[in-house]
Amino acid sequence: MNINNKIIKSALIAVALSTLVACGKDKDNKSVVQAKVHTYKQMKVLRGEVTDAKGPVLEGLIEVKDSKGKVVASTQLNNSRHYSVDIPAGTVLPIMLTVKSDKLTSPLQAVVISPVISKYDISTLTTKISKRAKELGGYTHSNMILAADSTIGVLESNKTSTGFRGDPTRQYGGWH
Repeated sequence: MNINNKIIKSALIAVALSTLVACGKDKDNKSVVQAKVHTYKQMKVLRGEVTDAKGPVLEGLIEVKDSKGKVVASTQLNNSRHYSVDIPAGTVLPIMLTVKSDKLTSPLQAVVISPVISKYDISTLTTKISKRAKELGGYTHSNMILAADSTIGVLESNKTSTGFRGDPTRQYGGWH
């Protein structure tokens, strides 16, 4: 094939590609992957502990809000760091657990994205993770994993499949 044929062939391919691209501009080109929507099918009890950098938080209001900011449930901490809150059936995830107290410098929060898990501790760490996930684009499973991974400092030497510095008999106190 001579050089003129190559140029003509390249030009035809370019015209064909630009036509295909131009045709697609009339359509709504939102090819966003939709995350599966999770909903509590029945009432769910969430439990956990509330701590900040100083230790247990014993007083405060815990509000549970849906993705639109509507309060779906609430409970009080009454001289205990342990909480329990009933989430109504039909509540769509993700939901945000927020703790407000006069004893805290800023509210603490944790995000619930799974209908399977019922224990959610609320702490300065969960607050950092939820804020980071929001920065990453929202409270999806993948964003929560990325947020946790970037927030929790794990030594590179301990990120092996065998765990505790290469000795699987010492990780988690022995064989499991």
